[in-house]
Amino acid sequence: MRQARTLAAMAFALATLGAVPLGQRADLTRAAWGQNIGERTVSGAVLDASSNPIVGATVFLKNMKTKSIRSYSSTTLGHFHFAQVDMSVDFDLWAEKDGKKSAVKTVSSWDDRKDFVSDLRIK
Repeated sequence: MRQARTLAAMAFALATLGAVPLGQRADLTRAAWGQNIGERTVSGAVLDASSNPIVGATVFLKNMKTKSIRSYSSTTLGHFHFAQVDMSVDFDLWAEKDGKKSAVKTVSSWDDRKDFVSDLRIK
């Protein structure tokens, strides 16, 4: 994954600087176009097995590069929201309440959505 990103970045730089003939620039910049640069939001709701909102669940967002973890307590409607999430890094997302845990979902760096929305079910 890292090698593909490096190659795309080099291709973009070469095309931008004019080091590549005009006919080949479009192909090289298309490879770099798919890179996710910037920030996104990650949001959703924490639900029980019957799709009822869970209030006060702790939602975790773990940066898989640095291993740092952000957390959020779900609202009265079960909602959670993380802003300024780096799009170039993979994250794990899960919720916990009263010793029970949801499945872990991956927020992939390959996913180009600026608003990543996913519900988490605690059973």
